[in-house]
Amino acid sequence: MSTYQIDAAHSEITFKVRHLMITNVTGSFSKFDATMESEATDFSDAKISFEADANSVNTGNEQRDGHLQGEEFFAAEKFPKLSFVSSAFTKKSGEEYTLTGNLTLRGVTKPVELAVEYGGTVTDPYGRVKSGFEITGKINRQDFGLIWGGKTEAGDVLIGDEVKLHINVQMIKS
Repeated sequence: MSTYQIDAAHSEITFKVRHLMITNVTGSFSKFDATMESEATDFSDAKISFEADANSVNTGNEQRDGHLQGEEFFAAEKFPKLSFVSSAFTKKSGEEYTLTGNLTLRGVTKPVELAVEYGGTVTDPYGRVKSGFEITGKINRQDFGLIWGGKTEAGDVLIGDEVKLHINVQMIKS
C-alpha cells in the first residue's frame, strides 16, 4: 500500500458561486490537508481523505470572508473543519475517474460525486514521486445548511445555491 500526502504549496482548493446571478465570485481555502492510499498503479483502489480550515476561506474581500466564516455560512467557530472521505475512486476511461464520498460542511454530511482528471506521475528535482489530479464538481450549498439568501431591493437573488468546486492537487508518495 502506498501513502500520499498533499503538496499544499502546489495545490489549490477553489470554489465559485454566482453573485447577483450575473457573475461568479471565486473563493479558496489556504489551510488544508489531504491523504491518499492506493495499492493499484492506476489508483483505482484509492482511499482519499481531505479537510480544510473553514477560517482560512479567502475571497479577496475581508468583510465577505468574515461573513462566510460566520453563523449564516460556515459557522467556523462551531464547525472549524470541512471534510471529505471517499467511498470509491472509479476509473471511467483513460485519465478520467469518478470520485464519490461524503462531504461534511457545517456539521452536515452528504454524499457527493466529483469528476477527476489524472494529470500523471513524475519525480520532482528532489527525488519525490508526485501525482497530479484536477477535481471538479458541484454541490448545492443549502443541502449543507448554508442557507443565507439575501435579495436586492428589486427581489433579485444575491448569491446562487450552486457551488462549483475546482481542486488541483499534487500528491507526494511517502
